[in-house]
Amino acid sequence: MQIDRIDTAILKVIAGDARTSVSQIAGRVGLSQSACTRRIQALEAGGAIRGYAARLGRRALGFKVTAIVDITLGTQAEEDLATFERAVGAIDGIIHCALVSGNQDYRLQVVCRDLDDYERIHREHLGRLPGVVTISSSFVLREVPTRGEAEAIFGHAGTPAT
Repeated sequence: MQIDRIDTAILKVIAGDARTSVSQIAGRVGLSQSACTRRIQALEAGGAIRGYAARLGRRALGFKVTAIVDITLGTQAEEDLATFERAVGAIDGIIHCALVSGNQDYRLQVVCRDLDDYERIHREHLGRLPGVVTISSSFVLREVPTRGEAEAIFGHAGTPAT
């Protein structure tokens, strides 16, 4: 999919606030509303826009602890990876799971109310995941603000970062 400067501008607006109306986006990027709608639909169809979501305030919702959990499995067989991934998908509190390179096989991000809640998740769920050999947990002390996804991808100038 080819992304031009207008598509980039649209993506930046949507990434900054997905509730921005099409007419507002069109005005900001210099298109008619119908042309902007067609571009957004093409970006969605091409996979550049995968969906729209709200960013939740975890602390305000009572989730004060975030754990980064590295997991090593006993095998790398595709069926074992698939079984593990299905099991992870059923656990409340896991907000991110990635198969990674390096010494671990998976890196999870787990949100919980407090350390007691994390201990319960570890005991009842993480420790029972299929194929797990080791689990290593680290706790986030402070989240550092970073650029938004569109800024990180396209940079300040609006061209793909290299």
